[in-house]
Amino acid sequence: MTPLNRRDFLARTTVATTALAAATATATTTTARAARANLPKSPTDKVTLGKSGVQVSLIGMGTGSHGNGQASNQTKLGVKEFTKVVRHALDRGICFFDVADQYGSHVYLREALKGVPRESYVIQTKTHATQVPDCRSHLERYRMELGVDYIDIVLLHCMTKKGWPAENKGSMDYLREAKEQKIIRAHGTSCHGMDPLRTAAKDPFVEIDLARINPEGLIMDDKRPDEVVSQLEEMHLAGKGVVGMKIFGEGAMKEAERRDASLRFVLGLGTVNAFIIGLESTAQIDDLLTRTADALAFVAQKA
Repeated sequence: MTPLNRRDFLARTTVATTALAAATATATTTTARAARANLPKSPTDKVTLGKSGVQVSLIGMGTGSHGNGQASNQTKLGVKEFTKVVRHALDRGICFFDVADQYGSHVYLREALKGVPRESYVIQTKTHATQVPDCRSHLERYRMELGVDYIDIVLLHCMTKKGWPAENKGSMDYLREAKEQKIIRAHGTSCHGMDPLRTAAKDPFVEIDLARINPEGLIMDDKRPDEVVSQLEEMHLAGKGVVGMKIFGEGAMKEAERRDASLRFVLGLGTVNAFIIGLESTAQIDDLLTRTADALAFVAQKA
């Protein structure tokens, strides 16, 4: 990593600190204060994703860092190292795993979780299907690839248009049916863009949303964090589960101070139930757990 000079370091730290202050000012409603007060005491505590009833660890392990074309940083580790990271996560209390067909991580997670009781972990995956037959086929294949009878959470992957419900009516209908049949436990969306995010905040189909959020506006639906924050608060108030992603700007926040500021920002909102981080080593897991514990303590003092 290229070292920062003092001017760049101070500038970046100032950005993060200013954004954190703005976020704290934004989330000053009674509801947000109450939500912050009810944050878990430790990063290994279980949290419930809105009204879905799905309980997960506060921290989830992402498997799609720079994921595309059936590969990601995590799958490139190879099955043996991938399994080592997953098992270390489980040993440290992380039981929430985010995968996707696009990442090629289904079969890797299956191998990593062999012998682990099904009820002891939660799987979140995604589909690009828009029609009933394709969505049915995806879920059948996903369950085979994952080696499970049911999938906890299935999201419509990467919604980019305001009118995504009309374009995805078939898949939405099938996911509702799959929930009734106990093939899945909850459904929702991941959005790329403010228009689809605003739609997701209002659409009752969305029980859980995977949302990009950090204090610097990096790789987010809007570069202004307050715009995203307002939609997450609307989701939270509607009883939707909010799972944060891009907390560290897909790895762009390399400095400890920026990462700490982002964790404090996200947890301080009181509207993000859990968050996903793309973890690639046991050392990263240990570091994240320590930083999250510190962030929780910081927010608790401010509640």
